[in-house]
Formats: sequence, structure tokens, C-alpha cells
Amino acid sequence: MNRRSTKRLLAGAAAVGLAVAALSGCSASSGDSGDGKVTLTWWHNGNQDPLKGLWEDVAAEFEEANPNVTVEVTGYQNEDLQKTLIPNALRSNDPPDLFQAWGGGELKDQVAAGYVKDISDDVTDELDAIGPTVSGWQIDGATYALPFSYGIEGFWYNKDLFAQAGITAPPTTLDELNDDVAKLKSAGIVPISVGAGDKWPAAHWWYNFALKDCSPETLTKAQSTHDFSDSCFTTAGEDLETFLETEPFNEGFLATPAQQGAGSSAGLLASGKVAMELMGHWEPGVIGGLTDDKKVPEFLGWFNFPGIEGAAGDPTAALGGGDGFACSQQAPPECVELLKYIMSPDVQKRFGESGAGIPTVADAADSVVDPNLQMVLEGKQNASYVQLWLDTAYGATVGGAMNDGIVNLFAGKGSPKDIVTGMQDAAATE
Repeated sequence: MNRRSTKRLLAGAAAVGLAVAALSGCSASSGDSGDGKVTLTWWHNGNQDPLKGLWEDVAAEFEEANPNVTVEVTGYQNEDLQKTLIPNALRSNDPPDLFQAWGGGELKDQVAAGYVKDISDDVTDELDAIGPTVSGWQIDGATYALPFSYGIEGFWYNKDLFAQAGITAPPTTLDELNDDVAKLKSAGIVPISVGAGDKWPAAHWWYNFALKDCSPETLTKAQSTHDFSDSCFTTAGEDLETFLETEPFNEGFLATPAQQGAGSSAGLLASGKVAMELMGHWEPGVIGGLTDDKKVPEFLGWFNFPGIEGAAGDPTAALGGGDGFACSQQAPPECVELLKYIMSPDVQKRFGESGAGIPTVADAADSVVDPNLQMVLEGKQNASYVQLWLDTAYGATVGGAMNDGIVNLFAGKGSPKDIVTGMQDAAATE
């Protein structure tokens, strides 16, 4: 269904009814045109189906239940939304009412600047339904956004190509990963794709090395204090540098985009031109949109980033994060009600059923039927420690410097020490 077809509105009637009741006493707001009509702008990163269609459905349903409300919903490419569109809009006098929020230090910076509405008193039921996962979207005990999806990162791989190279099981250690890269290259198969042209996919390699080289205690301390003096952070860069010397990536990886088109890193995996890609839980949905038949290939498998023998890091630890929504400071009360509807069990179950991601509301957990997402769920359950994406955890200033340093290392223009020095220098300016 889309905005032009609302036959399924009855499916969410009960949940929407809660929003109707809550809105009945709302007063005029910044979105009120003066005649009781309210327009909400909603920006998200679902720029392709199934998520694009689902959010269009949700907007139409909310409008149907609230005739005074018009929802202008727009999906954008993720990197454009996070790095440019939202930051610029928040600094302007006309930000979106409801917008994508990734949590951690990035949200903390937005809250400190006064851009985000404190919704703590309005979402108590939703907090109970989500549980501790919401902590990444809370600042000093207050809630500023709600996560609708949360998952972990790992290697998505082509089981057929692994078998062709004589690899019988996914690697569990870095040494085994190095051995598998060598086997794939000997079989004439490009081992790994990376969309370093978008920077963050390259940066995530260093994140994962840091995750497996640093103890959870060190990572937790660094997130709160921005103290990167532990030698494990430099070791992470050294291990990455050594891995880069094996030349495991696709040709032209420094200019390759991550998720746009057949030539992207995701597209190369989708078409069977590479054996694996390190990417988040959203990968199946992305590559499904890049295949000729628009279906997720049956050859797809998943495994967590391998542990490093002798390192301080937890070998079962995982890197993860989620997608949430926040209301801008001047958004009308209807914004919070739309967010609450998005987080309703009905919508969360439909989100899980769509295969677009892993819902956060406990009552929707059994809605995940996609076998690829079930692999991620199992990986998350097996992880004793989950670290939020480091650039999100550290905030825009430190995260930006970190990512730049990592990309320079990929390009052979920087050193492992330069990454840490850049992070420390950036932290000193805060």
C-alpha cells in the first residue's frame, strides 16, 4: 500500500485511536495554520522499498485518523540525510518536525544546541516497551528520541563463492579471516568489497579492529571521557594497516560508493562479483533492491567480525546501532503522537515483517521472519557486549576527525598514530 491506497487502515485502527485521543486536547502549535490544520514534516532514510512504502502507509494512516493533520513524508539517501540535510536544517529556522536520529554523541550535540524536544513525559509506555535499548537516545536521564530498529554489523558473504574457494565455515579469528582472503584470491575471487568513497564503510573497519583490540571497559571509558590514550586504539590502526597490505578489496575501492547502484560495494556483493562485505543489518534490504529480480540472493550468509587472538577485546563483542526518530524543538505536539504511533506494536510488527530491520518493541520481536535478519538476531544474542557505532558514540567533532584519519590510512596517506592524534586533538576543542 502507498499514500494513494489506504484500504489497510483498519489494521492499525486501535493504535491510531490512541493518537486520536491524545491529540483531542492539543492546543495550537508552530505547525498550526490558524484554522486547526497542522502540517508535519517527516524526514527519514527509507528512500527505497520496503521501508519507503511502509512509512508512506504510516503517514497516510495517521492522517486518516487525524483529519486535521497533513504529514509530508520524504525519504533521503542515508549519507546525505545524516551528514548534510539534517545538520543544516537544524541550524536553520525551518527544520523537519520528525527526523532520523542515530543516538549517542551525535544526538547529545543536537540536544546541547537546543534543537531537540525532550519527550520523556510523553513516552513512558513506549520506554517500558523498548527497554534498555533506548539508552542510546537518552541524555542525562531524559529521552529525546525513540529507536525503531536496532541491529549489529558483520560480514555478509556469498556461501557459493566460499565453497568454490574451499572455505567450509566462516572465520572466527583474524588469522582465519586472513587465510580465507588468501584462499579466495587463489581461486580468482575478489574477497571483499568496501565503499570507501562514502568514507564511513572504511571507517567501520577500524571500529571493528578497535572493538576486538580494546576491552569493553576501555571502550566504555573512551565514550564518556574521550580519552584515547590506551595503546589498543593505536594497535587497531596497526592491525588494519597490516590487513590492508593483503590487498583484500575490490579494485577502485577508494572511490566506490557503498549502496548506490550496481557498481557500489553492496551491488558487487549482490551480483556475485565479490565474496563478502562488512556492513550493518540493513544490508539484505539494500542488495535485494540491487538485484535484477529485486530479491535477496539465496547465497547470502552472515558472521560477526572475528576475534583477535591475544587481544584485550571480547571476541564475541559486536558493533551495532539503530535508527530512531526525534522531534525538533519547535515541532507541534502532533509530532510526538506520530512518533508514538510509529512505535506502536502494530507498526513495529509490520516493520519486522517487512524485512527492513529489527524492531525494538518487545511485542514485535517474533515478527522478524526474514532468515537474514534472524542471523543477525542470533549474532546479537551471542554477543556479550554491543558497542554503538564509534562515530555516533563520540559525536560529530571527534567522530569526523576519526573517520578522516581512517580514510587517510586506507589511502596510504596517514598512519595508525595519526588517527588517534586526530581524535585527541578534536576532543580538546570541545
